[in-house]
Amino acid sequence: MTEEIIIAGFGGQGVLSMGKILAYSGIMQDKEVSWMPSYGPEMRGGTANVTVILSDERISSPVLRDFDTAIVLNQPSLDKFEKSVKPGGILLYDPNGIIHPPTRKDINIYKIDAAFEASKMKSSKTFNMIVLGAFLKLKPVVEMENVLKGLKKSLPERHHHMIPMNEEAIKLGIAKVEEVHKI
Repeated sequence: MTEEIIIAGFGGQGVLSMGKILAYSGIMQDKEVSWMPSYGPEMRGGTANVTVILSDERISSPVLRDFDTAIVLNQPSLDKFEKSVKPGGILLYDPNGIIHPPTRKDINIYKIDAAFEASKMKSSKTFNMIVLGAFLKLKPVVEMENVLKGLKKSLPERHHHMIPMNEEAIKLGIAKVEEVHKI
């Protein structure tokens, strides 16, 4: 099993953290892992993306052009990465701020209204964990116990009190992801 993922959005949406948690979760599950972030100098508010590869075999290169899954959290990322999803792959997006929804017919498209759900939880910091939950519902590439270990590893100890809230957000994402187009 090899899963090649791009996660993209604005800086401040937790894109890089989501990728890091996925990577740590893969390590906890004895997978081969690659985590390669990319962001502009402006960080918060600028565009950011991260490529994560989880595999049972050695990873030859962290550089990819096509992905099994694209998780896109804003219009510029959708415009850039929709065409990079392999035929039969998955595109997961948050409709908040998306003016032109995805249109491809040769991929599976899902949405998670994570911004809305995070506002209902009264915690914008749970946004990325809601998205992560939606992804894990579609592609359970790592087990929940390893995701929680990954969360613990990636969060500074002073924020460990937030782990239960993040776990709740992941479960919310699992429950709320919606199918838009399935091939």
